[in-house]
Amino acid sequence: MTFAEFNQSVAGAATVPPAGLSGAVVALWHDTRGDWDAAHDAAQADKSKAGSWVHAYLHRKEGDAANAGYWYSLAGRRMPAGDVTLAAEWDQIARALVSA
Repeated sequence: MTFAEFNQSVAGAATVPPAGLSGAVVALWHDTRGDWDAAHDAAQADKSKAGSWVHAYLHRKEGDAANAGYWYSLAGRRMPAGDVTLAAEWDQIARALVSA
């Protein structure tokens, strides 16, 4: 799936993400559609570094910097600087994971 196809699926009428996506990408799909709980569940179930990266982003979005920091460390990444918006981070993560 391309990044453009992923964005189309998020904007579509489907109530479930497309089949074959990793848990981390499913989490991004749910997050974009405003379902933080489903996004968190999918990210938490994905035990990969990608899942940890999305998990970290979700806790950063929630405002829980300490928890986010833990998950960024598991993902092998640093928490973005304060001037990096959540939208910019989501875009970076989605582009990296959707085309991976």
